[in-house]
Amino acid sequence: MNKANMLRTDKDMQIILFSEVSVGISANSILFIAHVCMILGENRPKPIDLYIAFLSLTQLMLLITMGLIAVDMFLSQGIWDSTTCQSLIYLHTLLRGLSLCATCLLNILWTITLSSRSFCSTKFKHKSPHHISGAFIFFCVLYMSFSSHLFISIIATHNLTSENFIYVTQSCSLLPLSYSRTSMFSALMAIREAFLVSLMALSSGYMVALLWRHKKQAQHLHSTSLSSKASPEQRATRTILLLMSFFVVLYILENAVFYSRIKFKDGSILYCVQIILCHSYATVNPFVFICTEKHIIKFWESKCGRIVNI
Repeated sequence: MNKANMLRTDKDMQIILFSEVSVGISANSILFIAHVCMILGENRPKPIDLYIAFLSLTQLMLLITMGLIAVDMFLSQGIWDSTTCQSLIYLHTLLRGLSLCATCLLNILWTITLSSRSFCSTKFKHKSPHHISGAFIFFCVLYMSFSSHLFISIIATHNLTSENFIYVTQSCSLLPLSYSRTSMFSALMAIREAFLVSLMALSSGYMVALLWRHKKQAQHLHSTSLSSKASPEQRATRTILLLMSFFVVLYILENAVFYSRIKFKDGSILYCVQIILCHSYATVNPFVFICTEKHIIKFWESKCGRIVNI
């Protein structure tokens, strides 16, 4: 690839990345504000609304942090110091892990909420938000410890030149780690992600099977000539299938690009593609919530109506 084509490709990647971050920040802001207003307006807010609000806040902060990192990748002249590099890269890594964790726990809470109304299930439903909150705090501490090595391995390299440093941004680079430490951190990250993705797959599969059985029972008890309007359970099923399918596809693509980078030692194009894929879920998932949760649309319609009347 000649220099002109490389510059054109870098420019295209820059436009795509900044567009993705801008759209994601706007969508997550809309989702977060809507849920916060609904939570404050209710006497007993639903646990799911709290977790959706937290997920949107986590994704919002993740995309803002990625926007700052992207500025240093494409537009900066390498002016960050080591403290700025370490803080932003650590925060971004932590928020990415918390976003995955919040998505998994939200999926489990959604499954519990739609489960059968037996005595044991009802009793567990009242306790489930506390259990899930405890699990989330545990994962927060775990992610903070997993990412702590970044404080000693990320340095500012705007005045240094060495092929041993791994490029992160114009200002920041990653110090090469020993093979044993690299293998240990990679294994821990792989186990963590595999565990959370497996939990999401199991809870989603259980929920889809549960709602399918509920639909069959409803068709058996009632006439099939009822209104074809989708029930809340059916809308929940579609939301779960959309989010889970999209997440799995992006997860597979991101890992494929990551290992391609290692194999072909590409330092720019595949790196940008990996970053775009890594943040696509945080950009698209709020639109799925907004489109499938009618009360969010009604909330913004009422707010826009009040502004027009004023």
